[in-house]
Amino acid sequence: MKIATCIHQGKPYVGQVSEQQQTIQLFEVSEEEHQAGALSLILKQSQPQLSSRVLSLKEVTLTAPIPKPRRNLFCVGRNYHAHAKELAASVFKSSNADPNAWPIVFTKVPECVVGPFDPVTLPVHISQQIDYEAELAVVIGKGGLNISKDEAMSHVFGYTIVNDVTARDVQMRHQQWDLGKSFDTFCPMGPWLVTADEFDGLTAHVRCWVNGELRQDGHASHMIFDIPTLIETCSRGITLLPGDIIATGTPFHGHRR
Repeated sequence: MKIATCIHQGKPYVGQVSEQQQTIQLFEVSEEEHQAGALSLILKQSQPQLSSRVLSLKEVTLTAPIPKPRRNLFCVGRNYHAHAKELAASVFKSSNADPNAWPIVFTKVPECVVGPFDPVTLPVHISQQIDYEAELAVVIGKGGLNISKDEAMSHVFGYTIVNDVTARDVQMRHQQWDLGKSFDTFCPMGPWLVTADEFDGLTAHVRCWVNGELRQDGHASHMIFDIPTLIETCSRGITLLPGDIIATGTPFHGHRR
């Protein structure tokens, strides 16, 4: 099932996208739950009834499937082998850390999340090296503490896409990454959330086009740390909550000119 959140005539709605990706059928939920988007369905732990109201995707504005995450996004750095080598010449130029030892986990504030087609505001007075990073994002459906790799996939509700927009010079300047990753509008998300019964994140293909040109092309099998390992890592000593989002890292930028 593909779940989308949208704005129609000034009001937020959440619904199920048709297989042809032409329409969205709204769920029969409260106004507050429509506003929370897919998060309201995750928290219900059950699928609500569909209403009879169907809208064309051409007449709505798609927002992030989870417009306001309940807390910071968990994000993983240099998690593709080729991208790790790429960053070794910039962000990690002076580091001797082994990228295969432990996942690098940082966060993005929830307020930086915007819709998939919203403009990204470039803070040119602060940064001169703003970069795109297409990523597969895992959405947690069942919370837990100290989740094992063997049990990890049973905690996944579904998947979406994020662009982990990054002020690369700010990232290097502060060494800790949160500031360079969390400027307003620095996390476009969507266009929808696909439930785990319809999409296999372990075999996902992540691509990014810039102005029609393919710039990133990576496969989940190229990850240094797979999705079960990331869920296990993020839940060590920290209780994951339903609706938590884990961005799994970005592929190599080698297609960039």
